[in-house]
Amino acid sequence: MTISHTDSVAIFEIQVKGSLAPAWSDWFAGFDLSSDENGNTIMVGPVIDQAELHGVLERIRDLGLQLLSVRQVTNH
Repeated sequence: MTISHTDSVAIFEIQVKGSLAPAWSDWFAGFDLSSDENGNTIMVGPVIDQAELHGVLERIRDLGLQLLSVRQVTNH
């Protein structure tokens, strides 16, 4: 993903139930994937705008994953 200096980028943390392999990172727009102590997946990555965030959430839905939380971590 290429981001210009004029774009406002927010970092989001999304948690889904179950474990996803890190190989899914490319499919989720470069989000970093890791597992928490409960075996759930934590996804952290940059989001330029609401449309991009909705795209990531649609991919989660399309995989049939249960969404546990979505939170904005930072806003640059």
